[in-house]
Amino acid sequence: MENNDEDSKIQSNGEQAILEAAEILFSEKGFDAISMSSIAKLARTSKPNIYHHFKSKKALYQEVLNSAARRSSALLDELVDAPGSFSQRLSQFSAGQLKSILAHKRATQLILRETLSGGSQRGREIAQHYVGESFSRLVAMIRQGQQEGEFREDLDPALAAFMIVSGNVFFFQTAPVVEHLPDISFSDDADGFSQGVMKLLFTGLLKDQEDAA
Repeated sequence: MENNDEDSKIQSNGEQAILEAAEILFSEKGFDAISMSSIAKLARTSKPNIYHHFKSKKALYQEVLNSAARRSSALLDELVDAPGSFSQRLSQFSAGQLKSILAHKRATQLILRETLSGGSQRGREIAQHYVGESFSRLVAMIRQGQQEGEFREDLDPALAAFMIVSGNVFFFQTAPVVEHLPDISFSDDADGFSQGVMKLLFTGLLKDQEDAA
C-alpha cells in the first residue's frame, strides 16, 4: 500500500522508526513488559526524542494499534463507491484485508495478543477503539446489499462480516500448521484461499439450495 501524505510526514519526522520498533517489541512481549528505553534502543534514538513525538508509552502503543485500524478503514473507503456488485466489493475487501494482514504481521499479532490475553475489558477497548468501526462499516455494506436485493434478506449481516474477517485471521494464525495438513492446496496461496472462502460464502455447500430451503 502506498504511503499517504500523513504517513510521509510521520516518516520525515522520525516517528516511523519509533513506531516500527514499538510494533516489534509490543507484538513480541506485550505492553507491560516493554520499556521506553528498549524502544529507543531498537529505534536508534533517545527516550527524550520518543517523548517529543508521543507523550507517553500508552500514547505510542495506541498509535501502533491505530495504524493497523486505519489500514482496514482505508480499504473500505476505496470500496464505498467502487464499481461492481456488492459481492465483488466484498470479495475485494476480503482479498485486500488478507493481503494487509500478511504484509503487516507484527501489527496483526499485536492485536491478536491483546485480544486473547487482555480479558473482556481489554477486548472491549480493542473493539470500541480499533476494530469496531471498520467491522460496522463492513456490516453496513452487506446490509445495503440486502436492501438492494443482491443478498438474501434472512441472513445475519454481522455473521457474514464475522465469517469474512475470521477466515482471514484464522488463515494467518494457523499458517505454520496448515502447510503440513493433507489435501490443503491453498497454504501458500492467499488469493486462492480468499476466493474460495468468498465463493463458499456466496454459494454454500448444497448443490441445490432451492430444494434445501
